[in-house]
Amino acid sequence: MAEIIVPELAESITEGTIAQWVKKPGDKVEKGEFIVELETDKVNAEIISEEAGILKEILAEEGDTVLVGAVIAIVEAGDAAATPATPAPTPAAEEAAPAPAVEAPKAAPAPVVVEESSSTERVIASPAARKLAREKGIDLASVSPVDPQGRVRVQDVAAHGTASAAPAAKPAEAPKAATPAVDESRVTVEKMSRRRQTIATRLLEVKQSTAMLTTFNEIDMTNVMALRSRKKDQFQEKHDGTRLGFMSFFTKAVVAALKKYPYVNAQIVGNEIHLNNFYDVGVAVSTDDGLVVPVVRDCDRKNFAEIEDAIGGLAKKARDKKLQIADLQGGSFTITNGGVFGSLMSTPIMNGTQAAILGMHTIQKRPIAVGDEVQIRPMMYVALSYDHRIIDGKDSVGFLKTVKELLENPEDLLLES
Repeated sequence: MAEIIVPELAESITEGTIAQWVKKPGDKVEKGEFIVELETDKVNAEIISEEAGILKEILAEEGDTVLVGAVIAIVEAGDAAATPATPAPTPAAEEAAPAPAVEAPKAAPAPVVVEESSSTERVIASPAARKLAREKGIDLASVSPVDPQGRVRVQDVAAHGTASAAPAAKPAEAPKAATPAVDESRVTVEKMSRRRQTIATRLLEVKQSTAMLTTFNEIDMTNVMALRSRKKDQFQEKHDGTRLGFMSFFTKAVVAALKKYPYVNAQIVGNEIHLNNFYDVGVAVSTDDGLVVPVVRDCDRKNFAEIEDAIGGLAKKARDKKLQIADLQGGSFTITNGGVFGSLMSTPIMNGTQAAILGMHTIQKRPIAVGDEVQIRPMMYVALSYDHRIIDGKDSVGFLKTVKELLENPEDLLLES
């Protein structure tokens, strides 16, 4: 017999949420086979079985929060293990259930009083409802669901717990729920994923613990778009299919500006300012589970093709939920591109302990004064959000102006890189 244990994933991760069981009780599993997906605040991890056999028992439901080191399933070695469909009633359960005088018809079985562990498995309930019922010591079989299909939801458990606690002297008095009941015909309730909860917590922490300001500028994208148009086919042929995008231009411009304004590449540690002498740039990637920021290492040492390859590879890993902890750690600066969704302007929030973040936006043709003429040019607003405790206004404006100048004169950018 082998226990499936939540493994240690990283020093900063102490718990996770069961996202999906790939196997069910009674299924055969091979050694090293992926049987359950665990969602943490950073990545989704695939947990494997260390032994071949039969999945005998699942000890944590989808949606449950489990600690590192917790046993979440049992695998019985060998092929001859009994298939654990619905377990036979234990003597204790049989004693607890009063024997009916007449056997109830199979089409409409009469309710019986059984142990909570047995009855809850036969009740249709959401993971959140099961968790709340365990915490409150409520038998799910005793909860009356509002759902016409009979599915017990967390609101039903909360209402049941409140009703049970109501004074016996006032049975007609309506229970006072801690939160108002949700009319599910008008509102769809979704549980926040662990990653979404972590994103919310981290963003609030940044807003509350930094003196964040945002400065704006706009970039005339005419020259970089023309250069990209001229060189993209040759670039793709030379670099085995790698496409030349805008992100490599922006990354190179950011690295050059960080070298000129080192405090933008710094962070506060206690009462010290740590100036980073490396250029690991995080690139925000949107996934179905929320925003993640994998890091492109040593951007100052990479050419355009290497940066495009790194960004493309990390974005694919993010969408396929294959990112590792190491892919997300150690960035010194972040670039986020709301322009891919059509955003014209925004104030991005800094990532973790970093001192600044650059926000790119959609390219839009606008009338611009060029000398004494008005011309239609492809323009992009850019925003730099920064921690004013480290970065003064002069440096923030200078940094963004440097990025603008390099992108408007991409030949200079090639020399800088």
